[in-house]
Amino acid sequence: MNAQLKIAGPSSELLGLESILIGSLPAAMMTDEAPDRYTVEAVFTRKTDRDEVAAIQGSETRAHLSANGFPTVELHVADRRLEIANTNLEELRDGLAAVIAERLAEISAALVAAREIAALRFQDATDREQERAASVAALAESVSFTRRPIAAVSDEDARIEDWVEEGGAFRS
Repeated sequence: MNAQLKIAGPSSELLGLESILIGSLPAAMMTDEAPDRYTVEAVFTRKTDRDEVAAIQGSETRAHLSANGFPTVELHVADRRLEIANTNLEELRDGLAAVIAERLAEISAALVAAREIAALRFQDATDREQERAASVAALAESVSFTRRPIAAVSDEDARIEDWVEEGGAFRS
């Protein structure tokens, strides 16, 4: 039996970001009324899966951003977009974009590795089960429901004769 396990997720390609959605930026950009911080939306290179979304929005990613100097930035996934809150284009250009890109690649690589390990474990368990089932079948096939020869079942006279010949008894 050949079983193949499809590794979950849309692709083994590392998750990344393609571009910023210009239409999502504040209308007052580059004016005196422009906000200092706002939400920037960026488009993913592919659809995310639920494990990736959980990791992107999780505490490890928040800690990673804080450790890299961006403690107020928050990430949220909305369809094929990443909403990057409490930031601005200058901050993204000057390092935040690279930090986010690195984190997305780390998340993807870790999930791909975990899925590959799970697939290998599943295949190993399947192989071991097939070997066990084959051994059970072979043992079951070795069982024979045939009668023993009658002489072998009750050959007490021959055993007594052997005993007598070996000197185990005196004949009178």
